[in-house]
Amino acid sequence: MNQSEAQHTSIQTIRSAGRIAFIQALWHRDIVDQAWAGFTARAHEHGIDAARIDRHEVPGSLEIPLHAKRIAEAGQHALIVAAGLIVDGGIYRHDFVASTVLDGMMRVQLDSNVPILSVVLTPHHFHDGAEHQEYFHAHLLKKGSEAADACALTLANLDLLRVSATG
Repeated sequence: MNQSEAQHTSIQTIRSAGRIAFIQALWHRDIVDQAWAGFTARAHEHGIDAARIDRHEVPGSLEIPLHAKRIAEAGQHALIVAAGLIVDGGIYRHDFVASTVLDGMMRVQLDSNVPILSVVLTPHHFHDGAEHQEYFHAHLLKKGSEAADACALTLANLDLLRVSATG
């Protein structure tokens, strides 16, 4: 297979690969919703039909790994995207929560062979003031868009690996 055929195959894979799960934590929903908006807008630009993207909501970021595991075990999704905002709220140490969430997501993807892309952010010294609200609205929108780029590339790479493995 030459490079042109591989690129065509990759584009077709992006457009026809299995379903994509988008797991979103509801803490700071007004901000985290921006990741969803950025992801779906950019995914559309990559030719990913919105009907193939399943949105799942969980109470907080700590619930993401278990939900991702259950989605991966069901075997209906080619890829999972997780979005959340873990802030230093004074009760939990946000660095502990972030590490737990990311370690859990990594374990799920390694155990299941279903890629998990992270848009789980952990800002230091976050506060609910207008300046941080505006900054993180824009930042999560951008990160959602970047996750869609990573999604398209990951799906294409997985297809190239599958094609080269089957000869």
